[in-house]
Amino acid sequence: MTEQSIAGKKVAFLLTDGVEQIELTSPWEAVKDAGGRPTLVAPSAGKIQGFEGTEKGDTFDVDITVADADASDFDALVLPGGVVNADNLRVNRDAQAFTRAFFEQHKPVASICHGPWLLIDAGVISGRDVTSYHTLQTDLKNAGANWSDEEVVVDQGLVTSRNPDDLPAFNSKLVEEISEGQHEGQTP
Repeated sequence: MTEQSIAGKKVAFLLTDGVEQIELTSPWEAVKDAGGRPTLVAPSAGKIQGFEGTEKGDTFDVDITVADADASDFDALVLPGGVVNADNLRVNRDAQAFTRAFFEQHKPVASICHGPWLLIDAGVISGRDVTSYHTLQTDLKNAGANWSDEEVVVDQGLVTSRNPDDLPAFNSKLVEEISEGQHEGQTP
């Protein structure tokens, strides 16, 4: 884990029911440990159901709905995976707009496993270097991304990883990119 500080930086975690729990909790703790302030953003108020593979895990309190959230209030965005989570978010217009706003504002975005599906529907993936869970590679390539099978890929503030095994590298690069701040090459 990197020793970089992101003290006081506010980080949005955008997710919904079906999130792969460790892909939420591990980056969340990495952000907190580096001094950042994570915020759970979701399509609906209340609680989110996490999953550990196909088994129900813990529930998590939503801090703000995506319809009420403004990317200008945050320094970075994290998109955890989980098939059900990612598939539901990718068709949510508010989630698409919220995600696209981070790219328009040149802010770091980190997405793991199935999370990059939302990047396709937000219209921000073309020409970008990424990785993801292997089953998404055709979707990402068809959307114009340069997909590779690597532990972590960083492209101008965009951090992507494949699966929970990659979390140590993902978390380290996430914190590093947030500490660097805005990236001019981070555009839609």
